[in-house]
Amino acid sequence: MKIEKISWQGIDAVLLETKVYEAIIVPSVGANLVKLYNKELDIDILRTPTAEEMETFLNRPQIFGVPLLFPPNRIEDGKYTYAGTEYQYPITIPAQNNYHHGIIKSQPFTITRTRISDDAAEVEASFFSNKVNNDIFLDFPHDFVCKMRFILTDNELTHIVTFCNNSAKSMPLGVGYHTPILLPFSKNTDKSDYKLRLSAGKRWELSERGLPTGNLLNLSDEESLLRTEGMAVTGKPIEIALTDEALIDNEKPYHGAILTNTKDNISVYYEVDSQFKHWTLWNNGGEVDWVCPEPQTWAINAPNLNLPKNITGFQTVESGKSWSGTTRFYVK
Repeated sequence: MKIEKISWQGIDAVLLETKVYEAIIVPSVGANLVKLYNKELDIDILRTPTAEEMETFLNRPQIFGVPLLFPPNRIEDGKYTYAGTEYQYPITIPAQNNYHHGIIKSQPFTITRTRISDDAAEVEASFFSNKVNNDIFLDFPHDFVCKMRFILTDNELTHIVTFCNNSAKSMPLGVGYHTPILLPFSKNTDKSDYKLRLSAGKRWELSERGLPTGNLLNLSDEESLLRTEGMAVTGKPIEIALTDEALIDNEKPYHGAILTNTKDNISVYYEVDSQFKHWTLWNNGGEVDWVCPEPQTWAINAPNLNLPKNITGFQTVESGKSWSGTTRFYVK
């Protein structure tokens, strides 16, 4: 087991290493997990920026590694109201007049804890939002701490995000990840060898602005393959919003994505806990070497949807309380 501060692509990073896995975290860019490598199988799981892509990574970290979204996806007109407070964000998609993804993905985190045991290497990175460190506070006036724990073993990487509400009032909470998983991830394979399974239930009908209309639709015949043998996710554009519903894997309920190299029967598992009730599946037009199964705690534009919270996933964290969500990566 090893934890080491390193210089990676010219910036400070933290390396975690076990006998089987290697992970790299960049604290200064949203504590992004930019690399996860299985040494035994020679598999890079995530899209990792090359030296030539570093400028793009610094400007658009959401298409590399495991970027944290807060809030996830779009907010209509960049605003919503909760408990008498109007939350107003800048418009980041002018053509749709929407705000999207938040900026915590670009904010500098601080390493607040490291720990090595016989079977794990663990790093905690924290971000403090308040009136002094106010890049987020200006639009989201809550004093909070975001902690991300990365626990690497020979079997998996466990990623736990925690939000602690230190403000005096209830805090809306929508969290997600914009996770580009490589395909092909195995040597001597082609993109056509890969199929994706996903714990998708219903599909949200989306407007031309990429916002849910409020209607939940059955999966199409092709989309239903996500729940069974797997769907091809290259060669054509995919951008769909989905609810989460357990699929069966190895005779057990499973929540998450499974990207399988059907040639060698090797799968990357991206498992989520019950906090993540929604997905966006996106492939940037279908001609890239990655696909994003994006877990979200709430639906796109959840604060503005006139639907019950148990459908939209809208939730809050009370003053003095905290919330946590867990995801895991492993290869089988």
